[in-house]
Amino acid sequence: MELEHKAYWALKQTNFDLTVAGDHRKIPLNELNELHDQAYENSLIYKEKTKRIHDSKIKNCVFNVGDRVLLFNSRLKIFSSKLKTHWSGPFTIAKVFPYGTVELSQ
Repeated sequence: MELEHKAYWALKQTNFDLTVAGDHRKIPLNELNELHDQAYENSLIYKEKTKRIHDSKIKNCVFNVGDRVLLFNSRLKIFSSKLKTHWSGPFTIAKVFPYGTVELSQ
């Protein structure tokens, strides 16, 4: 196959045999798969690292009956209340349930 073209790379690309062209096409796909695997492994490493940092900052709070606590109001607010406090209380803990759930009383 002969073509007149001024760019050498265009001639080089058009003069491939089908098997050579197939092999040439597979190489970038394999490299792309390797890059995908590396990116996946790097994302796993990043997730583990951020989980360790997050877990190290979590404090275990053990509440007992009779403790005095403040209650944080985290509801969606329609009107802006920058100067209003989001905390209410103090309340006394009446009952302690599993998984950190408590019943409050005045």
